[in-house]
Amino acid sequence: MNDKHHNASGADNNSKKSEEQNPEIRLENEGVEINDVETADGEAEDEEISELESLKNLLQQKENEVEKEKKEYLFLMAEFDNFRKRTLRERTDLLKSAGEKVLKGLLPIVDDFERGLDAIKDSSDAEAVKEGMVLIYNKLIKYLADNGVKAMESTGADFDTELHEAVAMVPADDETPKGKVKDTVSKGYTINDKVLRHAKVVVAQ
Repeated sequence: MNDKHHNASGADNNSKKSEEQNPEIRLENEGVEINDVETADGEAEDEEISELESLKNLLQQKENEVEKEKKEYLFLMAEFDNFRKRTLRERTDLLKSAGEKVLKGLLPIVDDFERGLDAIKDSSDAEAVKEGMVLIYNKLIKYLADNGVKAMESTGADFDTELHEAVAMVPADDETPKGKVKDTVSKGYTINDKVLRHAKVVVAQ
């Protein structure tokens, strides 16, 4: 009987030694298979690769969108610059054309002055010369009015810094109260109701 117990103990010891020397046998005994662990690791690695590819694709898509928007922005900037240059050129041409038109309209008046000067050489009639000068002056004033230029009525009016430039101050009297324009040294003019030239005036103070 002792021999049987001794043999059984020895068999258990050998079994334990065998498990310690070969871990795979112990894992199998515990119901865990190596293939299951390797499969789980492989699936996790595949998922990481798939996620990385998705991120790369998304990044490439965003880069393409940014590049497209950049090209569209540069195109719009070029179009705006062309529009700005074209508008500036058209405005310059318009002002130049308007200036030419105004100057061309003055030429007939210059012709009248030249004819008047020629007439003065051979004329001793001061009254006729005066009438000729008045006609030319009225023609010039009418031409200015037709182009929106009008003279200001300053003498006797209230002094207004928006319209007048004071060149002298004189004491106020019964005829010209304080703050009124006593005299106009140089007429002021407006063009389309905007000041073209301030009137130079003497102000009662």
